[in-house]
Amino acid sequence: MKKLIFLLTLCGCALSASAQKFALVDMEYILQNIPAYERANEQLNQTSRAWQAEVEALNNKAQQLYKNYQNEVVFLSEAQKKEREQAIVDKEKEAAELKKKYFGPEGELYKKRASLIEPIQDEIYNAVKAIAKQKSYQLVLDRAADNGIIFASPTIDISNEVLSKLGYSK
Repeated sequence: MKKLIFLLTLCGCALSASAQKFALVDMEYILQNIPAYERANEQLNQTSRAWQAEVEALNNKAQQLYKNYQNEVVFLSEAQKKEREQAIVDKEKEAAELKKKYFGPEGELYKKRASLIEPIQDEIYNAVKAIAKQKSYQLVLDRAADNGIIFASPTIDISNEVLSKLGYSK
């Protein structure tokens, strides 16, 4: 429903102001053709895998502690049981805290992504903005992000121009 309203509004704007010019970009296409983005993505993936391995190692330790506890529970005194249970809980808590530290909403992966990817996105935004100003575009839509675009003429796609402006010719 929102898409229909958006498209009707867009059509209405186009009819009421026929002098306005529109363009499309395909951010996925642009990003795939920027080697720095691919390198940054690979670096993020490697870091993520390493951090995930750390978290899994702590979870495995907690599971091993629990298995050992299960095997030895009949031989343990109440004090020893409480001590082992606390050790298991502490290890699980440590794993959860590490996971939050690395992968939480404000975690290390988020910060690393921001430091690696945002400068590339800013460059693309500035290139799109410069082209839009130069060619008097009133609106530039991202084809990759908007599923509401059913058809668009390839002549209004400025993705290759953006890549050229950034120094990556296609």
